[in-house]
Amino acid sequence: NGKMQEHHLLQLLSGILEWVDPPDVVAQAIESGKSESEMLDGCRALLSIATVTTPFVFDRLLKSIRPFGTLTLLSNLMCEVVKVLMMNNTEEGTWSWEARDILLDTWTTLLVSLDSTGRNVVLPLEVRNAAASLFALIVESELKVASASAMDDNGEFNYLQASISAMDERLSSYALIARAAIDATVPLLTRLFSERFARLHQGRGMIDPTETLEELYSLLLITGHVLADEGEGEIPVVPNAIQTHFVDTIEAAKHPVVLLCGSIIKFAEWSLDPEARASVFSPRLMEAIVWFLARWSQTYLMPLEEFRDSSTNLCHDTGYQHQSSTSRKALLSFFGEHNQGKPVLDIIVRISMTTLVSYPGEKDLQELTCNQLLHALVRRKNVCVHLVALGSWRELASAFANDKTLILLNSTNQRSLAQTLVLSAYGMRNSESSNQYVRDLTRHATAYLVELSGKNDLKNVSQQPDIILLVSCLLERLRGAANATEPRTQKAIYEMGFSVMNPVLLLLEVYKHESAVVYLLLKFVVDWVDGQISYLEVQETNIVIDFCTRLLQLYSSHNIGKMLMTQSSCLLGEAKTEKYKDLRALFQLLSNLCSKDLVDFSSDSIEAQAINISQVVFFGLHIVTPLMSGDLLKYPKLCHDYFSLLSHLLEVYPETVAQLSTEAFAHVLGTLDFGLHHQDSEIVDMCLRALRALASYHYKETGAGKVGLAAQAAGINNSNGNPEEGVLSRFLRSLLQLLLFEDYSPDMVGTAADALFPLILCEPRLYQRLGSELIERQANPPFKSRLANALQSLTSSNQLSSTLDRVNYQRFRKNLTNFLVEVRGFLRTM
Repeated sequence: NGKMQEHHLLQLLSGILEWVDPPDVVAQAIESGKSESEMLDGCRALLSIATVTTPFVFDRLLKSIRPFGTLTLLSNLMCEVVKVLMMNNTEEGTWSWEARDILLDTWTTLLVSLDSTGRNVVLPLEVRNAAASLFALIVESELKVASASAMDDNGEFNYLQASISAMDERLSSYALIARAAIDATVPLLTRLFSERFARLHQGRGMIDPTETLEELYSLLLITGHVLADEGEGEIPVVPNAIQTHFVDTIEAAKHPVVLLCGSIIKFAEWSLDPEARASVFSPRLMEAIVWFLARWSQTYLMPLEEFRDSSTNLCHDTGYQHQSSTSRKALLSFFGEHNQGKPVLDIIVRISMTTLVSYPGEKDLQELTCNQLLHALVRRKNVCVHLVALGSWRELASAFANDKTLILLNSTNQRSLAQTLVLSAYGMRNSESSNQYVRDLTRHATAYLVELSGKNDLKNVSQQPDIILLVSCLLERLRGAANATEPRTQKAIYEMGFSVMNPVLLLLEVYKHESAVVYLLLKFVVDWVDGQISYLEVQETNIVIDFCTRLLQLYSSHNIGKMLMTQSSCLLGEAKTEKYKDLRALFQLLSNLCSKDLVDFSSDSIEAQAINISQVVFFGLHIVTPLMSGDLLKYPKLCHDYFSLLSHLLEVYPETVAQLSTEAFAHVLGTLDFGLHHQDSEIVDMCLRALRALASYHYKETGAGKVGLAAQAAGINNSNGNPEEGVLSRFLRSLLQLLLFEDYSPDMVGTAADALFPLILCEPRLYQRLGSELIERQANPPFKSRLANALQSLTSSNQLSSTLDRVNYQRFRKNLTNFLVEVRGFLRTM
């Protein structure tokens, strides 16, 4: 029942108590010159104990020898450490800083373990009071740091310059402590935020607001973590002790969490005032506001009725947060049934547009706005329905489509904003409205590219720096729209891509020496084809295939991305492989074309489409495969994309690969051999699937009296005139070597069996010879007999036949698994 463990942990705790208790005496002694090593070891011991027990066992350990629990000691200890940090304005690397981090890890370990229990858990009042006191001191400490940074003339420690993401881990730990005493901590945050907001508003123009702004920034980050934990956006709740009070006597609008959110939203809305924005809202403060709104809106900006049918999945609270869903209900009620969600949604959109227009050059702020806040608004249909009806959203869409103001955004943000605006079309009444909305969004960008490509002096005009920037931004817009393709907007996005087919080819011609523009052109085509290919009918598919063929021909004629294989050894780091991004894009394009599903076409159409696709793939292979080398395959992203394409091609169009020239075919198979021994199990899996496809194709073709891989499968003479094994023989030998003598993941045995089975059927004589050689090399008579029987069973047991169908593949998988269990142990000792 755990009593022995508790006794053991109590002994450990008793042994370190004098190092950490009483906390004030210990801290004072260290500040007076005593070594901090015992105190830090005591903190580490508390963390170790916390990792092997529950919070309740942890807390009661100390109660057998003290009038208070271990959690109270933990709280008091951390309070003293925080006081030292505040008193000395301590920098990173000192004992108090290290102790604070260890104790935070201890709190996190204990409170996260409550989350994992999945039970209703109410922490004792003593623990809640200790957590509340600790959190209040933590907030005081953070506000002091923020305030002090405002007085720093050197600018070396500016709180507003701190990275939000860099503080996430520490603030998430603070939030766990706050949610352990949410009934006290939320009113505290509300009071602190409201006081500073009022001070700022009332003293406007009469005081230097810097100190207050620094504190508001800090409070925004802390509150954002308390209201929504990392990732999932869980809700803080009210302990059972005060739940009834809120439910029975306080309306939703007076709920503490609602009051806190309302104060922050009101403060954020103030940034829309141009005068206030100029004097109060710095770019860093706006970053905190945007970050908070993005985090908050993901959870709370949703009408309540949307949750009624999904309360089990969407309204759950975990662990100690499971004490009550009162706070969630209050928020959803206030921003749903009380119709406050629409005004807040409008405020958020207007703030977003303000950050994009009024803070030019603020990359981090604009990235937060585009990639987090605005993107969060279009994640749910019910929000999109209200969103597209707002005048502010229509204003944003119009400015993006027609006004040159937003062209100041960098290219990545252009893509993100375009994707968000197109995704919002999901909230339109019908498909016709959605498509028209997308046409309006993209008309200016497509018209400009068409106009530019038609200029007589295109070569001269296109090289102007401002034109290169504009073209790049417009391509990113189109790419963002393509990434947002959905059934109801597919038609408009197809029309968008169709209208710029010729401009794309012309721009590829004139920008052949601008690698960045070339890459954007290729990536737009890749993403557009990826979004469209599954929807296209026969005629549209032919148009896309013809366009891709012309694109590949143009790429090949200019030899874009050419870098000799001998030069690839000069690559010293991952960053230099950026020169090959266009090559990766081509891999992805060919893979997208191969993914076209032809099952809905007539039989004649299927054959014609298959021929057309195989031709463009064949042409693409001749372009990309010579550029690949062993050195390039060492770079993860390029390697993954290459083998993804190769396995897909061999599975879908093996006859295309068989038609490659001898040199190109040998190069492809050489890379396949490299991938078979790769450390990445996913790469190995793709290579095994490619081998299965290659061997299966040859076996079926030759069984039907056709040539299959023809000379590629037979032995040929190398450059020295010496005979070499055919490709299938070589891979049979290589795969058996891998399975019997090398290290690999057990998870790949099934895929390896699928490749080995057709290889054995293609090369039965070689298999017999290799088996005989293996038996002869075995000196131990019992092992030799076991090996002979196992080899025989591998190709004969389980009623295995020579037909490549699903049943036989399954039977061979079982046979290979049994074979390896039987012989691999003693074979590896040979």
